[in-house]
Amino acid sequence: MAEDLRNQSLSPLDPVVSQALAERYTVYQAVPESAESQEPALPLSHYLWILRRHALALITFVLVAAGATYIVSSRLTPMYESTATLDVDRMIPTGVIGQDANSVRAAGNDTDLFLTTQVELIQSDSVLRPVAQRLRMGAVETGKPTNDSSRVKEAPIRFAGLRVSRPPKTFILRITYRSPDPEFAAKVANAVAESYKQHLFDIRYQAATDLTGFMAKQIDELRAKMELSSEALAKFEKETDVISPEEKTNILSSRLVQLNTEYTNAQADRIRKEAAENSVQSGSFEALEVSTQGDQIRLFAQRVEEEQEKFGLIQSQYGVNHPEYKKAAAHLAEVQRQLEAMKANVAQRVAVEYKDSVNREQMLKKARDEVKDEYDSINARSFEYQSLKHDADADKALYDELNRKIKEAGINASFQNSSVRLADPARPALHPVFPRTSMNVMLAFLSSTLLGIGAIFISERLDHSLRDPEQIQRQFQTEILGSLPMVKSWRGHLPSTAGGAKHRPFFGSSTGAVNAYEEAVRTLRDSILLPNSTHRPRNLLVTSATPREGKTTTAVHLAIAHSQQKRRTLLIDGDLRRPGVYHHVGLKNEAGLSNVINDGALWRDLLVTPEGLPHLSVLPAGPPSRRAADALGETLRNVLTEASGDFDLVICDAPPLLGFAETLQLASLVDGVVVVALAGQTERNAVGSVLNNLKRLKANVIGIALNEVRTDMGERYYYYGYYGKYYSRYYKPLKD
Repeated sequence: MAEDLRNQSLSPLDPVVSQALAERYTVYQAVPESAESQEPALPLSHYLWILRRHALALITFVLVAAGATYIVSSRLTPMYESTATLDVDRMIPTGVIGQDANSVRAAGNDTDLFLTTQVELIQSDSVLRPVAQRLRMGAVETGKPTNDSSRVKEAPIRFAGLRVSRPPKTFILRITYRSPDPEFAAKVANAVAESYKQHLFDIRYQAATDLTGFMAKQIDELRAKMELSSEALAKFEKETDVISPEEKTNILSSRLVQLNTEYTNAQADRIRKEAAENSVQSGSFEALEVSTQGDQIRLFAQRVEEEQEKFGLIQSQYGVNHPEYKKAAAHLAEVQRQLEAMKANVAQRVAVEYKDSVNREQMLKKARDEVKDEYDSINARSFEYQSLKHDADADKALYDELNRKIKEAGINASFQNSSVRLADPARPALHPVFPRTSMNVMLAFLSSTLLGIGAIFISERLDHSLRDPEQIQRQFQTEILGSLPMVKSWRGHLPSTAGGAKHRPFFGSSTGAVNAYEEAVRTLRDSILLPNSTHRPRNLLVTSATPREGKTTTAVHLAIAHSQQKRRTLLIDGDLRRPGVYHHVGLKNEAGLSNVINDGALWRDLLVTPEGLPHLSVLPAGPPSRRAADALGETLRNVLTEASGDFDLVICDAPPLLGFAETLQLASLVDGVVVVALAGQTERNAVGSVLNNLKRLKANVIGIALNEVRTDMGERYYYYGYYGKYYSRYYKPLKD
């Protein structure tokens, strides 16, 4: 349908309209399609303007938030905080005597775990309950409320104002308590620290007591076992008739070695004497010399040789009968007899010595065998003795060690080591830590400011209505022709030019708001006509996206403003469904454009000139008719063609474009289309849909006119406030 209308508008019967549409088609072809979809980023000044526009609300919100915070903080009960500092020294020995006196707990990789455990232990019920009972404090009960008083008493105790912290990379624990009474806060912090130290001692003492009790039970069993092993050892010693088989074995071993040595020597001596005895029995003189009596025999042998030499000399000197000879012979014979006797004696002695050596050898052998048998016997039972002795010694050592441990545990249990020390006791605070009124007010000021700014930007982001002209131009690539200010006196009823139009052709009022509206209409007129002075549009269509956006009011006053320049102006009410032009100009809607369509009446005969506006002609809509609205396009095309020679400008008021088909027909016939939108109310999507439909028809959209603009809607609207002041001060209305 739109294509048919466009083809009709380019028919040879209407060369003026065809030329205008051709120009519009050329203009729209020059605009790239991608430019419509691009939305440049908003400048920083836009966000600053948004903040200035909502400055009053933002300041009010911030002041209310800060004031409320100040009032609430001032009414809160002051809280004082005191801190007791504990020094945890893991290098202190855990006991007085024994291994605990020398052992030191090294600070390894478990430092964080250890201190975290201590922090939880300080906040435990076992530490806090004695403090609560001593200071008669109230406790924070965990779990659901219950009516059972016994359960309430046994419920875990927690202090609401207690906080335990640990500075990083230190062995310091800080016990902090808050209370309205500074002295009570310090007292509680110190009491918790002392209760914690006492609790550590109680835990260690209880552990030592449990350990002592356990060891006491074990020591009775060890005593009985030790007595049995000692009795078995004594019985074995009694049976072996030795106190220590090991020592007896060592003695026998030494004696056996000695007997073996003596027996070996006896064997060697017996063999030697046996050889001597055998030699003596053979009768050789050499055997006698090697015997034990050989020295005496050699002496007598030398003596015999000497006597023989002397006898030989005497024999050579004396005769046989000489006394000297006889004396020497007798002496030699005596010496030889003694030698023989000595030989016999030596042989007898050698035999006796041999016999003695044989007897001694046999005796040593017998003694050695006896000692060896005894050694083997004792050595065989030594293993049994060693086992019994080892068991007895082990039981006795374990008994002694356990007895010593019991005594050490008893002594160490009573020793309160100083591994946890109260390094800095808590003292009453001079100033309260809560509430910090100045800080709270500052935080409330900052947070409310950020929250307010965020809410402003979010509300602006969620607001999809038309407000800022620059944003509209960037988004729709369309000019903003003008901005019509809001006139509060028009709310709830339509403005009218009737009455007083003789001297005040608009509304007969001299209020500042109305005069500002008049100036805005004149600006809109010039924005439409002046830029195209050589090809000024001869006919205009004024429409909107939805009803009640002020299109009729804008069209009427735009026509009046043009006629005030003494230019012939025709105002056509093309809204045949809901006409409204007649009401604005003070006419009756008895006949009009619907009669031209339905009855074939001449449109020139139905023109009306409002009072006081000689250059303005109005063609009312006539009685409402849906049938006439369907045939409006062809009739209006003829009217525009005929009126182009009689009037300088034809302005047509059309129905809203969304939902009414005839508006598209009319848009394809006119030289330009002006879209009216309510500032701050009309949705951007609706206007975008209208502009897209018009561009598809290649209609010449001159721009958008924003209606009911307030000064807080944009940076360009602030001057509207000055119009009213200016006119109210310098303009005096004429009186009839």
